[in-house]
Amino acid sequence: MPIRLLTFSTLFPSNARPNHGVFVENRLRHLVASGAVSSDVVAPVPWFPSAHPWFGDWAVNARVVTQETRHGLIVRHPRFPVLPRFGMSLAPVLLYRAMLPMVRRLIAEGPGFDAIDAHYLYPDGVAAVWLGQHFGLPVVLTARGTDVSLIPQFARPRRLILQAIAGAAAVIAVSAALRQALIEIGAPEAKISVLRNGVDTTVFRPPADRPAARAELGFVRPTLISVGLLIERKGHHRTIEAMTQLPDFDLVIIGEGPERDRLNALVLRSGLGDRVRLAGPRPHAELPLWYGAADASVLSSSREGWANVLLESMACGTPVVASPIWGNPEVVRSPAAGVITRENSADGIAEAVRRLFASPPSREATWAYAEPFSWDETTAGQLAVFRRVIAERGG
Repeated sequence: MPIRLLTFSTLFPSNARPNHGVFVENRLRHLVASGAVSSDVVAPVPWFPSAHPWFGDWAVNARVVTQETRHGLIVRHPRFPVLPRFGMSLAPVLLYRAMLPMVRRLIAEGPGFDAIDAHYLYPDGVAAVWLGQHFGLPVVLTARGTDVSLIPQFARPRRLILQAIAGAAAVIAVSAALRQALIEIGAPEAKISVLRNGVDTTVFRPPADRPAARAELGFVRPTLISVGLLIERKGHHRTIEAMTQLPDFDLVIIGEGPERDRLNALVLRSGLGDRVRLAGPRPHAELPLWYGAADASVLSSSREGWANVLLESMACGTPVVASPIWGNPEVVRSPAAGVITRENSADGIAEAVRRLFASPPSREATWAYAEPFSWDETTAGQLAVFRRVIAERGG
């Protein structure tokens, strides 16, 4: 019989946020497609009383349906309370208590679960380990980036994260750099496996007619693309500032978020209104068209675990310019992939773009570099981890 998983994370797409945590969904659906695993997904959403647009990001939570089917997976979105100003300290307890009835009901109604597959260490991972202890289930945690690089800087979250790691059966890190960071904050080295994210090369692939793709999107000059949430840590402001030094290039930014107005103001203030376009969010399935039409992708994040956008771009034949942070040098290991900036600044981005285009790789070489990064190896690694922890538990 297939391994029965309860996949648990607030970082999961929904009808209202179709790109939120899409990398968690992608990894899971490839795992389930192996035929060796089935999964019930519980993706909690903060409770909010109104869906009125006046309330911005909070209102989006109210528009999330309570249950939906995505890629053949049943995804439940139960609500949990969030208290402003006290959210970081109380979030694990509030999340755990709100999810107890849902998990209890799922176990009572079905054949039960063999393990919990939890993503993001805080508060999700902490709550998941408590749920595992309550229901007698082994828990596999996946660390993804900010949950290791930023949140453990706060004393209580750090203590709870380390307790969760101690109570988990296994921990997965999406890059070797993230694994090392986990060890440095006190995680047991033997408990951590590195299983990188992959890319679906049947979806992300070079366009059949690139000139037509460029014409459809209005690309007429060498064009850079930057994909990601419009939040400070994604560094879109640095890429926009770099454009003042790159007069021969245009820039398209794909994404949505609270920094949109500030980025628009920066574009206008820098006199870049005719060369920088904020194209808004795009469905994940539409991204190959944009990547394939662009001449290079730029990622200027200050923190990442393993940046999926880099592999997605390269699988479409488009080389990348990436900041020198965790994970990126593990992705960009060859001139065929692109370049790593020497510093994460507007000057560093501009210099790296000039360096890339002084000797650009062929699009065929970039695609060939990305092609081995499918999900197959990651799926096999997950199966090995889950089989081991279930066997150790006597399942």
